Amino acid sequence: MPDPDDRVPVRSPESAASARDGDGAATSTGRALVILPLLPNDPATARQPDARLAEAIALAEAIRLEVPHAEAIKVMRPDPATLFGRGTAERIGGMAEAFHADLVIIDHALSPVQQRNLERTCMAKVIDRTGLILEIFGERARTREGQLQVELAALTYQRSRLVRSWTHLERQRGGFGFLGGPGESQLELDRRLIAERITRLKRELEEVRRTRTLHRAARQRGDTPLVALVGYTNAGKSTLFNRLSGADVSAEDMLFATLDPTVRQVALPSGRTIALSDTVGFVSDLPTQLVAAFRATLEEVQAADLILHVRDVSHPDTEAQKEDVERVLSELGIDAATDDRVVEVLNKIDQMPATARGALGVRLANQRMMEGAERAVAVSALTGMGMDELMELLDRRLSAGRRIVDLDVDLADGRALAWLYEHGQVLDRRDEDGLAHLRVALDPADVARFENQFAG
Repeated sequence: MPDPDDRVPVRSPESAASARDGDGAATSTGRALVILPLLPNDPATARQPDARLAEAIALAEAIRLEVPHAEAIKVMRPDPATLFGRGTAERIGGMAEAFHADLVIIDHALSPVQQRNLERTCMAKVIDRTGLILEIFGERARTREGQLQVELAALTYQRSRLVRSWTHLERQRGGFGFLGGPGESQLELDRRLIAERITRLKRELEEVRRTRTLHRAARQRGDTPLVALVGYTNAGKSTLFNRLSGADVSAEDMLFATLDPTVRQVALPSGRTIALSDTVGFVSDLPTQLVAAFRATLEEVQAADLILHVRDVSHPDTEAQKEDVERVLSELGIDAATDDRVVEVLNKIDQMPATARGALGVRLANQRMMEGAERAVAVSALTGMGMDELMELLDRRLSAGRRIVDLDVDLADGRALAWLYEHGQVLDRRDEDGLAHLRVALDPADVARFENQFAG
Protein backbone atom coordinates (compact mmCIF):
# COMPACT_ATOMS: atom_id res chain seq x y z
CA MET A 1 0.00 0.00 0.00
CA PRO A 2 1.52 3.37 -0.98
CA ASP A 3 2.43 6.06 1.52
CA PRO A 4 0.14 9.09 1.86
CA ASP A 5 2.79 11.12 0.03
CA ASP A 6 2.21 8.96 -3.06
CA ARG A 7 -1.31 10.21 -3.41
CA VAL A 8 -2.26 13.25 -5.49
CA PRO A 9 -5.79 14.25 -4.47
CA VAL A 10 -7.34 16.94 -6.64
CA ARG A 11 -10.98 16.83 -5.60
CA SER A 12 -12.76 16.99 -2.28
CA PRO A 13 -16.47 16.94 -1.39
CA GLU A 14 -16.37 20.74 -1.10
CA SER A 15 -14.87 21.22 -4.56
CA ALA A 16 -16.92 18.58 -6.36
CA ALA A 17 -19.06 19.69 -9.27
CA SER A 18 -22.64 19.44 -8.09
CA ALA A 19 -25.60 18.48 -10.21
CA ARG A 20 -27.29 21.42 -11.83
CA ASP A 21 -30.97 22.17 -11.51
CA GLY A 22 -33.75 22.42 -14.07
CA ASP A 23 -32.72 25.74 -15.59
CA GLY A 24 -31.93 23.94 -18.84
CA ALA A 25 -28.76 22.28 -17.57
CA ALA A 26 -28.22 18.56 -17.25
CA THR A 27 -28.38 16.92 -13.82
CA SER A 28 -25.92 14.43 -12.39
CA THR A 29 -26.20 10.80 -13.46
CA GLY A 30 -24.39 9.58 -10.33
CA ARG A 31 -21.36 10.01 -8.11
CA ALA A 32 -18.03 8.60 -9.27
CA LEU A 33 -14.66 8.17 -7.64
CA VAL A 34 -11.80 8.68 -10.15
CA ILE A 35 -8.54 6.80 -9.51
CA LEU A 36 -5.43 7.23 -11.68
CA PRO A 37 -2.85 4.43 -11.23
CA LEU A 38 0.74 5.61 -11.73
CA LEU A 39 2.56 2.49 -12.93
CA PRO A 40 6.31 2.08 -13.49
CA ASN A 41 7.46 1.96 -17.12
CA ASP A 42 4.01 3.07 -18.28
CA PRO A 43 4.25 5.06 -21.59
CA ALA A 44 1.68 7.47 -20.15
CA THR A 45 4.09 8.47 -17.39
CA ALA A 46 5.60 11.01 -19.80
CA ARG A 47 2.42 13.02 -19.32
CA GLN A 48 1.92 15.21 -16.27
CA PRO A 49 -0.11 13.35 -13.59
CA ASP A 50 -2.19 16.43 -12.82
CA ALA A 51 -3.13 16.82 -16.48
CA ARG A 52 -3.93 13.09 -16.81
CA LEU A 53 -6.11 13.22 -13.70
CA ALA A 54 -7.88 16.36 -14.88
CA GLU A 55 -8.61 14.66 -18.20
CA ALA A 56 -10.05 11.60 -16.42
CA ILE A 57 -12.32 13.87 -14.39
CA ALA A 58 -13.41 15.68 -17.57
CA LEU A 59 -14.25 12.33 -19.19
CA ALA A 60 -16.48 11.47 -16.22
CA GLU A 61 -18.14 14.88 -16.28
CA ALA A 62 -18.75 14.52 -20.03
CA ILE A 63 -21.59 12.15 -19.13
CA ARG A 64 -22.73 14.28 -16.18
CA LEU A 65 -21.13 12.21 -13.43
CA GLU A 66 -20.42 14.10 -10.21
CA VAL A 67 -16.84 13.54 -9.03
CA PRO A 68 -16.59 14.09 -5.25
CA HIS A 69 -12.98 12.87 -5.14
CA ALA A 70 -10.17 12.00 -7.55
CA GLU A 71 -6.72 10.73 -6.72
CA ALA A 72 -3.53 9.49 -8.36
CA ILE A 73 -1.95 6.47 -6.65
CA LYS A 74 1.52 5.11 -7.30
CA VAL A 75 1.61 1.37 -8.01
CA MET A 76 5.11 -0.05 -7.66
CA ARG A 77 4.22 -3.65 -8.60
CA PRO A 78 0.92 -4.19 -10.48
CA ASP A 79 -1.14 -6.93 -8.83
CA PRO A 80 -2.69 -9.42 -11.31
CA ALA A 81 -5.71 -9.74 -8.99
CA THR A 82 -6.61 -6.08 -8.35
CA LEU A 83 -3.88 -4.01 -10.09
CA PHE A 84 -3.28 -2.08 -6.84
CA GLY A 85 -2.83 -4.80 -4.24
CA ARG A 86 -5.23 -5.80 -1.48
CA GLY A 87 -4.48 -2.96 0.95
CA THR A 88 -4.87 -0.20 -1.61
CA ALA A 89 -7.97 -1.86 -3.08
CA GLU A 90 -9.55 -1.91 0.37
CA ARG A 91 -8.67 1.77 0.86
CA ILE A 92 -10.29 2.63 -2.48
CA GLY A 93 -13.38 0.73 -1.31
CA GLY A 94 -13.37 2.78 1.91
CA MET A 95 -13.17 5.99 -0.10
CA ALA A 96 -16.07 4.90 -2.30
CA GLU A 97 -18.15 4.34 0.83
CA ALA A 98 -17.02 7.59 2.50
CA PHE A 99 -17.84 9.70 -0.56
CA HIS A 100 -21.08 7.80 -1.29
CA ALA A 101 -19.83 6.92 -4.77
CA ASP A 102 -21.84 4.32 -6.67
CA LEU A 103 -19.14 4.08 -9.38
CA VAL A 104 -15.35 3.78 -9.30
CA ILE A 105 -13.49 4.80 -12.47
CA ILE A 106 -9.97 3.39 -12.86
CA ASP A 107 -8.17 5.52 -15.46
CA HIS A 108 -6.25 2.54 -16.84
CA ALA A 109 -7.00 -0.74 -18.59
CA LEU A 110 -8.31 -3.46 -16.26
CA SER A 111 -8.43 -7.18 -16.94
CA PRO A 112 -11.83 -8.83 -16.40
CA VAL A 113 -10.46 -10.49 -13.23
CA GLN A 114 -9.17 -7.19 -11.84
CA GLN A 115 -12.47 -5.48 -12.58
CA ARG A 116 -14.48 -8.21 -10.87
CA ASN A 117 -12.24 -8.31 -7.78
CA LEU A 118 -12.29 -4.53 -7.38
CA GLU A 119 -16.09 -4.54 -7.61
CA ARG A 120 -16.25 -7.11 -4.81
CA THR A 121 -13.86 -5.11 -2.66
CA CYS A 122 -15.42 -1.70 -3.32
CA MET A 123 -19.02 -2.94 -3.26
CA ALA A 124 -19.63 -0.63 -6.25
CA LYS A 125 -19.59 -0.74 -10.03
CA VAL A 126 -16.04 -0.44 -11.41
CA ILE A 127 -15.14 0.51 -14.99
CA ASP A 128 -11.80 1.18 -16.66
CA ARG A 129 -10.79 3.93 -19.10
CA THR A 130 -12.00 1.98 -22.14
CA GLY A 131 -15.39 1.34 -20.56
CA LEU A 132 -15.78 5.03 -19.69
CA ILE A 133 -14.92 6.22 -23.23
CA LEU A 134 -17.31 3.66 -24.71
CA GLU A 135 -20.05 4.87 -22.35
CA ILE A 136 -19.50 8.46 -23.53
CA PHE A 137 -19.57 7.41 -27.18
CA GLY A 138 -22.68 5.30 -26.64
CA GLU A 139 -24.50 8.29 -25.21
CA ARG A 140 -23.27 10.82 -27.79
CA ALA A 141 -23.81 8.89 -31.03
CA ARG A 142 -26.72 10.43 -32.93
CA THR A 143 -26.48 9.25 -36.52
CA ARG A 144 -27.16 5.68 -37.55
CA GLU A 145 -23.54 5.31 -38.65
CA GLY A 146 -22.19 6.54 -35.32
CA GLN A 147 -24.48 4.23 -33.37
CA LEU A 148 -23.41 1.22 -35.44
CA GLN A 149 -19.73 1.97 -34.94
CA VAL A 150 -19.99 2.52 -31.19
CA GLU A 151 -22.17 -0.54 -30.72
CA LEU A 152 -19.60 -2.67 -32.55
CA ALA A 153 -16.82 -1.31 -30.33
CA ALA A 154 -18.86 -1.89 -27.16
CA LEU A 155 -19.72 -5.46 -28.08
CA THR A 156 -16.11 -6.26 -28.98
CA TYR A 157 -15.05 -4.90 -25.59
CA GLN A 158 -17.77 -6.75 -23.68
CA ARG A 159 -16.93 -10.01 -25.40
CA SER A 160 -13.47 -9.72 -23.86
CA ARG A 161 -15.15 -9.19 -20.47
CA LEU A 162 -16.46 -12.79 -20.63
CA VAL A 163 -19.95 -11.43 -21.33
CA ARG A 164 -21.20 -9.29 -18.50
CA SER A 165 -24.56 -7.74 -19.28
CA TRP A 166 -25.61 -5.77 -22.31
CA THR A 167 -28.63 -3.56 -21.81
CA HIS A 168 -28.50 -1.32 -24.87
CA LEU A 169 -31.62 -2.77 -26.50
CA GLU A 170 -34.01 -1.70 -23.76
CA ARG A 171 -32.28 1.20 -22.02
CA GLN A 172 -34.25 4.35 -21.25
CA ARG A 173 -31.17 6.53 -21.58
CA GLY A 174 -28.09 6.59 -23.78
CA GLY A 175 -24.87 4.71 -23.26
CA PHE A 176 -24.07 1.05 -23.28
CA GLY A 177 -24.90 -0.19 -19.80
CA PHE A 178 -21.49 -0.08 -18.14
CA LEU A 179 -22.80 2.39 -15.58
CA GLY A 180 -26.28 0.98 -15.07
CA GLY A 181 -29.28 3.24 -14.78
CA PRO A 182 -32.98 3.53 -13.87
CA GLY A 183 -35.55 1.67 -15.93
CA GLU A 184 -33.12 -0.62 -17.70
CA SER A 185 -33.82 -4.31 -18.15
CA GLN A 186 -30.90 -6.69 -17.57
CA LEU A 187 -30.36 -8.88 -20.63
CA GLU A 188 -27.62 -11.53 -20.36
CA LEU A 189 -26.03 -12.32 -23.70
CA ASP A 190 -23.73 -15.23 -24.29
CA ARG A 191 -20.78 -15.26 -26.65
CA ARG A 192 -22.76 -16.73 -29.52
CA LEU A 193 -25.39 -13.96 -29.47
CA ILE A 194 -22.73 -11.25 -29.27
CA ALA A 195 -20.76 -12.85 -32.12
CA GLU A 196 -23.89 -12.93 -34.30
CA ARG A 197 -24.63 -9.29 -33.55
CA ILE A 198 -21.03 -8.29 -34.31
CA THR A 199 -21.26 -10.06 -37.66
CA ARG A 200 -24.44 -8.14 -38.52
CA LEU A 201 -22.92 -4.81 -37.46
CA LYS A 202 -19.83 -5.39 -39.59
CA ARG A 203 -22.06 -6.17 -42.56
CA GLU A 204 -24.01 -2.92 -42.08
CA LEU A 205 -20.81 -0.92 -41.65
CA GLU A 206 -19.51 -2.38 -44.87
CA GLU A 207 -22.52 -0.78 -46.56
CA VAL A 208 -21.59 2.53 -44.88
CA ARG A 209 -18.06 2.16 -46.23
CA ARG A 210 -19.38 1.56 -49.76
CA THR A 211 -21.65 4.60 -49.51
CA ARG A 212 -18.78 6.78 -48.37
CA THR A 213 -16.65 5.51 -51.25
CA LEU A 214 -19.38 6.56 -53.70
CA HIS A 215 -19.59 10.01 -52.09
CA ARG A 216 -15.82 10.43 -52.35
CA ALA A 217 -15.91 9.40 -56.01
CA ALA A 218 -18.63 11.98 -56.68
CA ARG A 219 -16.55 14.71 -55.03
CA GLN A 220 -13.50 13.72 -57.06
CA ARG A 221 -15.51 13.84 -60.28
CA GLY A 222 -16.63 17.33 -59.32
CA ASP A 223 -13.02 18.27 -58.53
CA THR A 224 -13.89 19.10 -54.93
CA PRO A 225 -10.86 18.52 -52.68
CA LEU A 226 -11.47 16.99 -49.26
CA VAL A 227 -9.92 18.64 -46.20
CA ALA A 228 -10.20 16.64 -42.96
CA LEU A 229 -9.90 18.02 -39.44
CA VAL A 230 -8.22 15.75 -36.89
CA GLY A 231 -6.92 16.40 -33.40
CA TYR A 232 -7.10 15.67 -29.73
CA THR A 233 -10.55 15.90 -28.22
CA ASN A 234 -11.47 19.45 -27.15
CA ALA A 235 -8.65 20.96 -29.24
CA GLY A 236 -11.20 23.20 -30.99
CA LYS A 237 -11.92 21.24 -34.18
CA SER A 238 -15.65 21.93 -34.17
CA THR A 239 -15.15 25.63 -33.39
CA LEU A 240 -12.74 25.83 -36.32
CA PHE A 241 -15.17 23.86 -38.50
CA ASN A 242 -17.96 26.34 -37.66
CA ARG A 243 -15.68 29.32 -38.26
CA LEU A 244 -14.62 28.08 -41.71
CA SER A 245 -17.95 26.72 -42.91
CA GLY A 246 -20.52 28.90 -41.15
CA ALA A 247 -22.11 25.70 -39.80
CA ASP A 248 -23.57 25.28 -36.32
CA VAL A 249 -21.96 22.03 -35.19
CA SER A 250 -21.96 21.49 -31.42
CA ALA A 251 -18.73 22.96 -30.04
CA GLU A 252 -19.09 22.67 -26.28
CA ASP A 253 -16.08 22.94 -23.97
CA MET A 254 -16.06 19.26 -23.07
CA LEU A 255 -14.36 16.08 -24.21
CA PHE A 256 -15.95 14.32 -27.19
CA ALA A 257 -18.52 17.09 -27.79
CA THR A 258 -18.49 15.94 -31.45
CA LEU A 259 -18.86 12.28 -32.29
CA ASP A 260 -20.71 12.02 -35.60
CA PRO A 261 -18.69 13.22 -38.62
CA THR A 262 -19.95 16.23 -40.58
CA VAL A 263 -19.02 17.45 -44.07
CA ARG A 264 -19.69 20.98 -45.37
CA GLN A 265 -18.63 22.90 -48.47
CA VAL A 266 -16.34 25.89 -47.96
CA ALA A 267 -15.36 28.54 -50.53
CA LEU A 268 -11.69 29.55 -50.51
CA PRO A 269 -10.51 33.11 -51.34
CA SER A 270 -9.78 32.04 -54.93
CA GLY A 271 -13.37 30.90 -55.33
CA ARG A 272 -12.45 27.22 -55.28
CA THR A 273 -14.80 25.00 -53.27
CA ILE A 274 -13.58 22.37 -50.83
CA ALA A 275 -15.33 19.72 -48.75
CA LEU A 276 -14.44 20.18 -45.07
CA SER A 277 -14.87 17.17 -42.78
CA ASP A 278 -15.06 17.33 -38.98
CA THR A 279 -14.13 14.04 -37.31
CA VAL A 280 -14.26 12.52 -33.84
CA GLY A 281 -11.55 13.70 -31.48
CA PHE A 282 -8.70 11.43 -30.47
CA VAL A 283 -7.56 10.84 -26.90
CA SER A 284 -4.63 9.16 -25.17
CA ASP A 285 -5.02 5.40 -24.85
CA LEU A 286 -7.86 5.48 -27.37
CA PRO A 287 -9.47 2.01 -27.20
CA THR A 288 -8.35 -0.16 -30.09
CA GLN A 289 -11.97 -1.27 -30.46
CA LEU A 290 -12.93 2.31 -31.31
CA VAL A 291 -10.14 2.78 -33.85
CA ALA A 292 -11.25 -0.43 -35.57
CA ALA A 293 -14.98 0.34 -35.38
CA PHE A 294 -14.58 3.89 -36.68
CA ARG A 295 -12.43 2.81 -39.60
CA ALA A 296 -15.27 3.57 -42.04
CA THR A 297 -15.33 7.18 -40.79
CA LEU A 298 -11.57 7.50 -40.52
CA GLU A 299 -11.24 6.48 -44.17
CA GLU A 300 -12.30 10.07 -44.87
CA VAL A 301 -9.00 11.11 -43.29
CA GLN A 302 -7.03 8.57 -45.32
CA ALA A 303 -8.58 9.84 -48.57
CA ALA A 304 -8.24 13.56 -47.74
CA ASP A 305 -6.28 15.90 -49.98
CA LEU A 306 -5.22 17.87 -46.88
CA ILE A 307 -5.28 16.88 -43.21
CA LEU A 308 -5.48 19.72 -40.69
CA HIS A 309 -4.13 18.56 -37.32
CA VAL A 310 -5.82 20.97 -34.89
CA ARG A 311 -3.79 21.42 -31.70
CA ASP A 312 -4.55 23.27 -28.47
CA VAL A 313 -1.18 25.00 -28.06
CA SER A 314 -2.33 26.61 -24.80
CA HIS A 315 -2.67 23.18 -23.13
CA PRO A 316 0.22 22.20 -20.82
CA ASP A 317 0.30 18.71 -22.38
CA THR A 318 0.08 19.88 -26.00
CA GLU A 319 3.20 17.96 -27.10
CA ALA A 320 1.96 14.71 -25.54
CA GLN A 321 -1.44 15.24 -27.17
CA LYS A 322 0.30 15.72 -30.51
CA GLU A 323 2.06 12.37 -30.08
CA ASP A 324 -1.24 10.65 -29.24
CA VAL A 325 -2.89 11.98 -32.41
CA GLU A 326 0.08 11.07 -34.58
CA ARG A 327 0.03 7.56 -33.10
CA VAL A 328 -3.58 7.06 -34.24
CA LEU A 329 -2.76 8.54 -37.66
CA SER A 330 0.10 6.05 -37.99
CA GLU A 331 -2.43 3.24 -37.41
CA LEU A 332 -4.25 4.61 -40.46
CA GLY A 333 -1.04 4.51 -42.49
CA ILE A 334 -0.37 8.26 -42.25
CA ASP A 335 3.09 9.38 -41.12
CA ALA A 336 2.54 12.95 -39.93
CA ALA A 337 6.26 13.73 -40.05
CA THR A 338 6.68 12.87 -43.74
CA ASP A 339 3.18 13.14 -45.24
CA ASP A 340 2.95 16.50 -47.02
CA ARG A 341 -0.82 16.49 -46.62
CA VAL A 342 -0.59 17.08 -42.84
CA VAL A 343 -0.70 20.74 -41.74
CA GLU A 344 -0.69 21.70 -38.06
CA VAL A 345 -3.28 24.29 -37.02
CA LEU A 346 -1.99 25.69 -33.73
CA ASN A 347 -5.28 26.73 -32.12
CA LYS A 348 -6.24 28.76 -29.03
CA ILE A 349 -3.38 31.25 -29.35
CA ASP A 350 -5.75 33.79 -27.75
CA GLN A 351 -5.24 31.89 -24.49
CA MET A 352 -1.44 32.26 -24.67
CA PRO A 353 0.52 35.16 -23.12
CA ALA A 354 1.49 37.81 -25.66
CA THR A 355 5.20 36.99 -25.34
CA ALA A 356 4.59 33.27 -25.96
CA ARG A 357 2.38 34.13 -28.94
CA GLY A 358 5.11 36.32 -30.42
CA ALA A 359 7.73 33.61 -29.93
CA LEU A 360 5.45 31.12 -31.67
CA GLY A 361 5.10 33.43 -34.68
CA VAL A 362 8.88 33.79 -34.94
CA ARG A 363 9.34 30.02 -34.70
CA LEU A 364 6.83 29.38 -37.51
CA ALA A 365 8.49 32.01 -39.73
CA ASN A 366 11.92 30.44 -39.18
CA GLN A 367 10.50 26.99 -39.88
CA ARG A 368 9.05 28.17 -43.21
CA MET A 369 12.42 29.67 -44.23
CA MET A 370 14.41 26.58 -43.28
CA GLU A 371 12.06 23.91 -44.65
CA GLY A 372 10.66 25.89 -47.58
CA ALA A 373 7.17 24.54 -46.84
CA GLU A 374 4.16 25.66 -44.86
CA ARG A 375 3.50 22.90 -42.34
CA ALA A 376 1.88 24.98 -39.56
CA VAL A 377 -0.26 28.06 -38.97
CA ALA A 378 -1.28 29.75 -35.69
CA VAL A 379 -4.95 30.67 -35.21
CA SER A 380 -7.73 31.25 -32.72
CA ALA A 381 -10.88 29.62 -34.02
CA LEU A 382 -12.84 31.34 -31.25
CA THR A 383 -11.81 34.93 -32.03
CA GLY A 384 -11.00 34.51 -35.75
CA MET A 385 -7.33 35.45 -35.29
CA GLY A 386 -5.18 33.97 -38.07
CA MET A 387 -8.13 32.65 -40.10
CA ASP A 388 -7.21 34.68 -43.21
CA GLU A 389 -3.74 33.14 -43.14
CA LEU A 390 -5.23 29.67 -42.81
CA MET A 391 -7.60 30.17 -45.75
CA GLU A 392 -4.79 31.47 -47.94
CA LEU A 393 -2.61 28.52 -46.94
CA LEU A 394 -5.38 26.11 -47.96
CA ASP A 395 -5.70 27.90 -51.28
CA ARG A 396 -1.97 27.73 -51.96
CA ARG A 397 -1.58 24.10 -50.93
CA LEU A 398 -4.59 22.87 -52.93
CA SER A 399 -3.69 24.92 -55.98
CA ALA A 400 -0.03 23.90 -56.02
CA GLY A 401 0.92 22.58 -59.45
CA ARG A 402 -2.20 24.01 -61.12
CA ARG A 403 -2.12 26.54 -63.93
CA ILE A 404 -4.49 29.49 -64.12
CA VAL A 405 -5.55 29.94 -67.76
CA ASP A 406 -7.84 32.45 -69.49
CA LEU A 407 -10.05 30.93 -72.17
CA ASP A 408 -12.68 32.20 -74.60
CA VAL A 409 -15.17 29.45 -75.39
CA ASP A 410 -18.11 29.64 -77.78
CA LEU A 411 -21.32 29.61 -75.74
CA ALA A 412 -22.72 27.11 -78.21
CA ASP A 413 -19.91 24.66 -77.42
CA GLY A 414 -21.60 23.02 -74.45
CA ARG A 415 -19.27 20.04 -74.52
CA ALA A 416 -16.15 22.18 -74.03
CA LEU A 417 -17.78 24.18 -71.24
CA ALA A 418 -18.91 21.01 -69.49
CA TRP A 419 -15.41 19.55 -69.80
CA LEU A 420 -13.85 22.59 -68.13
CA TYR A 421 -16.33 22.51 -65.24
CA GLU A 422 -15.72 18.79 -64.77
CA HIS A 423 -11.91 18.83 -64.89
CA GLY A 424 -11.02 22.29 -63.60
CA GLN A 425 -12.03 24.97 -61.14
CA VAL A 426 -13.78 27.87 -62.88
CA LEU A 427 -12.61 30.92 -60.94
CA ASP A 428 -14.34 33.57 -63.02
CA ARG A 429 -16.80 33.68 -65.94
CA ARG A 430 -18.19 36.51 -68.03
CA ASP A 431 -20.53 35.85 -70.99
CA GLU A 432 -20.29 38.44 -73.77
CA ASP A 433 -20.69 38.57 -77.56
CA GLY A 434 -21.50 34.87 -77.82
CA LEU A 435 -18.39 33.85 -75.90
CA ALA A 436 -17.79 32.62 -72.35
CA HIS A 437 -14.68 34.40 -71.05
CA LEU A 438 -13.33 32.01 -68.41
CA ARG A 439 -10.51 31.98 -65.90
CA VAL A 440 -9.89 28.34 -64.98
CA ALA A 441 -7.46 26.50 -62.70
CA LEU A 442 -6.32 23.29 -64.41
CA ASP A 443 -3.66 20.67 -63.92
CA PRO A 444 -0.98 21.03 -66.63
CA ALA A 445 -1.96 17.66 -68.09
CA ASP A 446 -5.60 18.80 -68.36
CA VAL A 447 -4.53 22.00 -70.11
CA ALA A 448 -2.83 19.88 -72.76
CA ARG A 449 -5.85 17.55 -73.03
CA PHE A 450 -8.22 20.50 -73.47
CA GLU A 451 -6.07 21.96 -76.22
CA ASN A 452 -5.97 18.59 -78.04
CA GLN A 453 -9.71 17.94 -77.78
CA PHE A 454 -10.94 21.48 -78.39
CA ALA A 455 -8.29 23.02 -80.64
CA GLY A 456 -8.91 26.66 -81.39
